[in-house]
Amino acid sequence: MMKGVQMAGRPLYLDMQATSPVDPRVLDAMLPYYMDQFGNPHSRTHMYGWESDEAVEKAREQIAKLIGANAKEIIFTSGATEANNIAIKGVMHFYKEKKKHVITTQTEHKCVLDSCRHLQQEGFEVTYLPVRKDGLVDMDELKAAIRPDTGIISIMTVNNEIGVIQPMAEIGELCRKNKIFLHTDAAQAAGKIPINVDDMKVDLMSLSAHKIYGPKGVGALYMRRRPRVRVEAQMSGGGQERGIRSGTVPTPLAVGMGAACEIAMEEMKHDEKYIRELTDRLYKGITSQLDGVIVNGSMEHRYAGNLNLSFAYVEGESLLMGLKEVAVSSGSACTSASLEPSYVLRALGVEEDMAHTSIRFGIGRFTTKEEIDRAIELTVDQVQKLREMSPLWEMVQEGIDLKSIQWAQH
Repeated sequence: MMKGVQMAGRPLYLDMQATSPVDPRVLDAMLPYYMDQFGNPHSRTHMYGWESDEAVEKAREQIAKLIGANAKEIIFTSGATEANNIAIKGVMHFYKEKKKHVITTQTEHKCVLDSCRHLQQEGFEVTYLPVRKDGLVDMDELKAAIRPDTGIISIMTVNNEIGVIQPMAEIGELCRKNKIFLHTDAAQAAGKIPINVDDMKVDLMSLSAHKIYGPKGVGALYMRRRPRVRVEAQMSGGGQERGIRSGTVPTPLAVGMGAACEIAMEEMKHDEKYIRELTDRLYKGITSQLDGVIVNGSMEHRYAGNLNLSFAYVEGESLLMGLKEVAVSSGSACTSASLEPSYVLRALGVEEDMAHTSIRFGIGRFTTKEEIDRAIELTVDQVQKLREMSPLWEMVQEGIDLKSIQWAQH
C-alpha cells in the first residue's frame, strides 16, 4: 500500500528519462570504494588517498572517452543540474564586461531556463527561441537572434520530455563562426547516441550518471581547453576540480559514473537496436488498437528510447492514475508536481487538451518484451475505458466537429 494505492507487486518501470536502475557491473565497480578503499582522493600523504585519486582519474578518462574529449576537460559535479548552472552562469559572469546576451530554447530543461532567469535578474538579456512543431530549433531564427554581445548559446542535445535530437553539429558550426560559446545539456544523450565534442564543436557539455545506469548524485561538466573556455566558480571551497567545483570528489560515485560510461560505449549499438525494437513494438501495439494517438516531437530526429504520446479525448491525470501498474510520467519528473500541461509540449504548439493527455514512455537496457506487451494491454484497456466515459469521444464518433460547437456559459 503506497499513497493510497493497493498493488499486488511493483509496477513495471517505463520511465527511463527520469532515472535508470544502476547496472550491476557499475555497482560492482563502486563497492570497493565504499568499504576498503575509502580514502579521500585529495589526501596526498598516504596510500588511501593515492588509490582513490587513481580511481577518480581513471573514471575521468572513461567519461572523456565517451564524448571524444580529453580527461583534463572533465569536471566532476553533483549532476547535470549543477553542471548547467556552472556552464551558463559561470561563462556569463566571467565574460560579463563584453558579453551581455544568452540564447536558449523554450524547451530546455528547467535548470537551464532557471539559470537564464537568474542572469536576467542580474541585468543580462536572454532570448528564448521558440521551436518548430517537431520540436527542432529553426536555424534561421537562431542565426537572426545572434548579437555582437551574445556570450553563450545553450541547447540540449536530446530533449528529456519528447526525445528529439537537435542538429548540434550545425549549431556548433554557427557558434564557432560567430565566436560564441556553445553549451549543451547532454544528460539524455550521452551513452545513448554517438556524441563527439569536436564534431559537434561544443564548448561545454553537461552529463549525468543516473540517466545511463550509473549512481544518482554525480555528473560532470566538459569544458573545452582549445579554444579555451573560462568560467567563474559557483561554489567556494578548497579549490578541487581546478578551482571550478570545490568539495571532495565522491570516489565511489565518480567510479560508478566512469564504469557506466565505459559500458554505455561498449553496448551503445546493441542497446540502440534492442531499444528501437521495443519502442516500435510499443507504438505499433498501441496504435493498431487505438485511434487518436499522436506522437509528440519529430519521428526522424529522435532518440529511440523515448515515446511521448497524446491520447485524444482522455484526461491525462485519469490515465496516469489508471495506469498504476506501469511507472510512466506525463513529462519531466522535476515539474510533475504541477498540474499545468508540459511547457515543452506547449512550445511545440500542442493544444492544451492534448498536452494534458500526454504520456512519456521511457524504454531502456533492462526493459523486457513482456513488460512492453503488458504496458500495451494496460494502456489500450485504460484509454478505451476512459473514452467510453467521455461525452466528447461520443460526439466525435458521431461525426460532430468539436471546434464548431458553441458551449453555453453557466
